[in-house]
Amino acid sequence: MSDLGRGPVGILGGTFDPIHVGHLAVAESVREQLDLRRVVFVPAAVPPHRGAPAASAEDRAAMVELAIAGNPAFVIDRLEIERPGPSYAVDTLEILAAREPDPWFILSAEALAGLPTWRSPRRVIELARLAIVPRPGAAPPSRAWLDEHFPGCGNRVAVLEGPLLPISGTAIRERLAAGRSIRYLVPDAVRAYITDHGLYRS
Repeated sequence: MSDLGRGPVGILGGTFDPIHVGHLAVAESVREQLDLRRVVFVPAAVPPHRGAPAASAEDRAAMVELAIAGNPAFVIDRLEIERPGPSYAVDTLEILAAREPDPWFILSAEALAGLPTWRSPRRVIELARLAIVPRPGAAPPSRAWLDEHFPGCGNRVAVLEGPLLPISGTAIRERLAAGRSIRYLVPDAVRAYITDHGLYRS
């Protein structure tokens, strides 16, 4: 795709099980605040910090493609799906940062709290600046916390504003299993895909 501007690139990883409007709203908010050229959605194949996703990697990637189709600044990268083994962020960033030096890695405040337990967390911050977005119930990181866990890296972290939408993939899967509507929680094309492929049934 052609570049839409001269700004940096943002990277948004996740299981996207399924992708929902909260993901899209956060990505657009970060794109606007940081003047990003594009946001790259990276579906995880085998997330190392949680159980196996309910939907297959191919289904989740297909739903991401449907969800972002209307925004020319949003693209998908399937590298984690095509790479064997656990989807470690540091491995992904080694590849993506070689293509787009010093990207922004988009994380929720909740995910940031767990970053010290990730593989090579300091290398993650060396490869990409962190764009931290709020999440209901998760406090933003303090300067003291950053200095304790990542001394000298405070200038690599930006705490942003963002839409506080209390939507989660878990809640959407539970609603589907119970036969309840997910209209307006996911894009219509994603909702149709879930129905057509019989995903997340009880």
